[in-house]
Amino acid sequence: MKDMADIPQVPLRPPSEVMRLRRMGSMFPTRLSFLRTLIRRLASEQARLTRPVWNICAQGFGHAVYSIDLGGHSYSLVAVSSDLPPDARTDRVIATAWDTAYVLYDGVPDAAEIARICASAPKQEAARFCERDLVLSRANKSVRLFAHVVDSLRAGRQPDEDMVRQTGYLMRTTAVYGNGKFGIADRALYDGRPGLDGPFMAEMLTVWMIRQFTHDLVEHLGGAPLDRHLRRYLGIGNSTGLGMAPFLVTHPVLLNNWMLVRETALARVRAVADPEAAIRDRLCALAGRAARHLAQWQVPDPDHQARIDALRADWARLEPAIQSTAQQAEGPADALMDLCQEGSADLQELMVALVIEPFGALVDGLTDCMSDPFGSLALPPAGTAQLRDVIQASCGWALDVDYDARDHCGQFWYVSAAKQEPRLGLRFDEPGSDLESPLDIARRINALWCDIDAVDEPVSKFLARFPEHALAVERVALCARYPYAEIRDNLIAQSCLPIDMLRCKLSFFGASKFDPKSDRWTRITLCQGAPLADELGPGADDWWLPVYDR
Repeated sequence: MKDMADIPQVPLRPPSEVMRLRRMGSMFPTRLSFLRTLIRRLASEQARLTRPVWNICAQGFGHAVYSIDLGGHSYSLVAVSSDLPPDARTDRVIATAWDTAYVLYDGVPDAAEIARICASAPKQEAARFCERDLVLSRANKSVRLFAHVVDSLRAGRQPDEDMVRQTGYLMRTTAVYGNGKFGIADRALYDGRPGLDGPFMAEMLTVWMIRQFTHDLVEHLGGAPLDRHLRRYLGIGNSTGLGMAPFLVTHPVLLNNWMLVRETALARVRAVADPEAAIRDRLCALAGRAARHLAQWQVPDPDHQARIDALRADWARLEPAIQSTAQQAEGPADALMDLCQEGSADLQELMVALVIEPFGALVDGLTDCMSDPFGSLALPPAGTAQLRDVIQASCGWALDVDYDARDHCGQFWYVSAAKQEPRLGLRFDEPGSDLESPLDIARRINALWCDIDAVDEPVSKFLARFPEHALAVERVALCARYPYAEIRDNLIAQSCLPIDMLRCKLSFFGASKFDPKSDRWTRITLCQGAPLADELGPGADDWWLPVYDR
């Protein structure tokens, strides 16, 4: 690839536009998403998934082991299937038992290690693990579809395609833990390995392997193979709540790098003046796929369904212009983005994902820049006068808000003592604000601004007088160095919707079919349309916005 400085690009969209909750909550998966990156790596290595152990009884309980080589290392998924009473099945974090539990193991486990994992994995946080255990996960059946698929196969027929399309997965995970949780390996032990060096690669590998297990389990119970087209469409569901949202605040440099790569990719493709005919044709074909994807995206929540319906209608009105612009305009990606500038954030962000998709040769290398190997480091200004200048230049968005007004401080973040998971409370209706977590970055920057007087002094001396502003000074310095590091909204305002933060992060994972159950948790689908274990070859990367077509 050319030196990055030699690659033409238009100006990046400014952080003031991109880093707003409403836009972040409109993001779609792209070819830069972590699952897509993983699949490309597996395909490039022609990785082969094997199943050395299948100890599952006729009722579907027991354990299995799947192994794969990636980047010169072997990894194994140990999958444990348990007999879970229906009244014990819940996606809530308070659950203590699940249909299935999983460990991604570093290497190929022997019988003793398999026995250890089978005893520990179903207990999840009630057990303790070791550094050979890289990822810990659990999943519950989508009971209606799972039973239907098994019953259909037993009856000698394939499952109903409408039911498969409506749900899209046989099981949904309720957690995919990494980075030292409950004693599993710290990320630093393996993050330099080829294939696992990008963000969340170990977790994404785990999800892809879990999907294979769910397919194998229904075929085992049904006594017949699933149609390949159905297998490809059946991904892995996931239930995600507030526990994920603070990550974007507590990892500002990582957030900056993800956003910067995405915006750089967009800026690059918008600068392409005359792409080859195959790319123009691809833009047209993918616009049609997006329309079919939207048509198949149905959720129970009426408000979110209305939002999908509006996007579907906007896209349908725009599609003829997309088709003609892609074929005729100079700089088609730039022209396509201009087409939707007066539309909703949903429409614009769908177009972002579309125009990036055909330009893999131009943008895929950017995924090497999505990690944060150095941590969140930035030196603050030496003096308070310079600090004031930096706040005005980089953090003005935090200053013009009355944070004492109820509407602007009506919520507070805290950590549940019982589950050690993030929660969001109502400041004026619920106790606990004295235990507030420091996610109120905008309010803290504002308070810092108010306490800096006109007299210049060393920042160290200022912080000796006002130690409570240390975090705000750090975030100001980070914001000046990393422009996409901060969410430019008030995260304790009554209007703050955590679902926007969830969707942003999940889109980077590669999630689709967002199905919000409230403004605080959502169900999604991962790996839908992804290549099966025996399809890791040419064309393996073509599964953006999967659709069920016959």
